[in-house]
Amino acid sequence: MTQRLFGIHGILPPTLGRKLPLTLVVALLVLLGGIQASHGQSIKDSAPREYLVQKGDTLWGIADMFLEEPWLWPEVWDVNPQIDNPHLIFPGDTIYLSYVDGRPRLSLTRGRDVKLVPNMRVTPLDLAIPVIPLDQIGAFLLRHRILGVDELEQSAYVIAGGQEHLITANGDIIFGRGYFPEGERAYGIYRSGDIYRDPITLEILGYQAQDIGNAQAKSSLEEEVVELEITRVTEEVRITDRLLPLEERILDATFQPRAPTETIEDGFMIAVDGGVSQIGTTDIVVINKGAREGMEPGQVLAIYQAGQLVFDEVARNNVRLPDTRAGLAMIFEVAEKASYALVLKANRPLKVMDKVKNP
Repeated sequence: MTQRLFGIHGILPPTLGRKLPLTLVVALLVLLGGIQASHGQSIKDSAPREYLVQKGDTLWGIADMFLEEPWLWPEVWDVNPQIDNPHLIFPGDTIYLSYVDGRPRLSLTRGRDVKLVPNMRVTPLDLAIPVIPLDQIGAFLLRHRILGVDELEQSAYVIAGGQEHLITANGDIIFGRGYFPEGERAYGIYRSGDIYRDPITLEILGYQAQDIGNAQAKSSLEEEVVELEITRVTEEVRITDRLLPLEERILDATFQPRAPTETIEDGFMIAVDGGVSQIGTTDIVVINKGAREGMEPGQVLAIYQAGQLVFDEVARNNVRLPDTRAGLAMIFEVAEKASYALVLKANRPLKVMDKVKNP
């Protein structure tokens, strides 16, 4: 599958309008082909008979236009083998809703030929519509990273600046000490931020790594103290800031919105970007579940708010109302014990410690 790589140093993938490049297999081409009769109610009454794909569309938005539950599209998808590259949908394509033997079916007509010129850095990923707005996610991933406890404690750190002080301009010199992996010359400068804890077990799930800048090693990595030159900085570098090799973050443009295969137990939104009190659509949140619990990019979670405690006038006792479904979120970045998710829908104001469950 095609993937787009971008470094934490700031090289972002090209975007389409304000949406980000993300392709979805068979992107709505026959979204409902082969659908079982039991899924018939998944079609919205307001679903159009045809839709012209626009620049800036997302696959999630189009699926939501046709389906009551957009994340179910993989279960009702049928590939049309006569369509060239049927796993991608492009602006200018037309999607048709029809019924074959009483079953709903979505078919796709290409609005143009999609051809790539050899040796150019243009890919179907750049041209096709994304699943969700990846430009927003790409910018977020440049500034954020979840560090495990061991990763933080074992990383190198800043012990001094050139001329006995730390300056914030490009070209300034800093000195680091600790573990510098062999062959790695480019480093990100990070500051440990919020601690992510599981609200039930109180286990430390990781640390928020705040992006401070980048630096390039100038001296041998085998020396006890390594000299580095600052190449990018967002704020003043401090003593004890951490130095981590720049990693190529993979912004996967091929994940599919789907329900988790495992049952999510005791899942919560434990933090939100920006520290705001209320969470809404397109906000990015931290989920207290990660790779060890089977979380994967593209998995959709339902957001629930805890039911209120009310007094039963007849039984004369307190009773807890059922949890209320209040939104949807999609996982897009997974660490070992925690994940980042984008809020896709919010039916009411959400907040940290709202629950997440299987949709």
